[in-house]
Amino acid sequence: MVAGGDHADAPWAASLVAGGIAGAVEGFVTYPFEYGKTIAQLKTAQNIPTPKNPFAVVHNVYKTEGLRALYKGVGPLVVGSIGKDAVRFLSFDSIKSTFKDRETGRLSPLRSLAAGMASGVVAALTAVTPSERIKTALIDDARGAKRFTGAMDCCRAILAEHGIKGLYRGLAGTMLKQAGATAMRMGTYNVLKDMEKARGVQATTASSFLNGCIAGTVTTLTTQPFDMIKTRCQSAKGASTAEAFVGIMKEYGIKGFWRGTTMRLGRTVMSGGILFTSYEWALAIVAPMMRVVVEKDALLKE
Repeated sequence: MVAGGDHADAPWAASLVAGGIAGAVEGFVTYPFEYGKTIAQLKTAQNIPTPKNPFAVVHNVYKTEGLRALYKGVGPLVVGSIGKDAVRFLSFDSIKSTFKDRETGRLSPLRSLAAGMASGVVAALTAVTPSERIKTALIDDARGAKRFTGAMDCCRAILAEHGIKGLYRGLAGTMLKQAGATAMRMGTYNVLKDMEKARGVQATTASSFLNGCIAGTVTTLTTQPFDMIKTRCQSAKGASTAEAFVGIMKEYGIKGFWRGTTMRLGRTVMSGGILFTSYEWALAIVAPMMRVVVEKDALLKE
């Protein structure tokens, strides 16, 4: 069984399950870097200077507060990652099938990006925005007021104070980020995979991991401004997209939109490799099982 194989005929349920598994693995393993990146982007009550090196941030938090502190807010992110990546892989696999060229059966680079953008919007609307709002509020709160005892308490407080729209604070920024990030990540990975296939390069675990790392790097550098705006919108106090934009410009200038890039690269480069490798492996296990179920169901109906 090799990660990176061709699963074009995989049932839609297999894409959904494999995407959820991949999201959970990637989210948990790389969370400390997400934690460090979020701290760098938020203006904390203590206003403590934050190192640009993600390893230094992770080390400092671990040294002063322990391992548990690095996983503050991990629950909402993992749950959100399961939903986000399940929806993202399912919608991307479904959308790219309709975007393929009818004559060649291939997906051009532009169509890959378009398919990724569409699946990113779907993910932002269904799973990402609420989970990111809770995760960001928990991290911000942990560095300041310490109002919330956990994810559920945070969710209840947001709903009590702002209603359901409170969970969708930063929706515009999140949609822009997800549309751009998924377009670049899924699109880049798909283009690299198609290029290798066209040249007769055998798909392996190593190639899936490397392609994922490259896709993660491209994604981070092109979508960081959206991530910065989204994080500001989803802090414990919350802010509108316009307020977040103006605040960043006043405090840091144009370069402020790339604040936390090094932190995010520390996570996304590795996360891209982990995500796609986990997805390919999970799909290789789940797809055959799903095919058996589908075939049995078809026989019973006959």
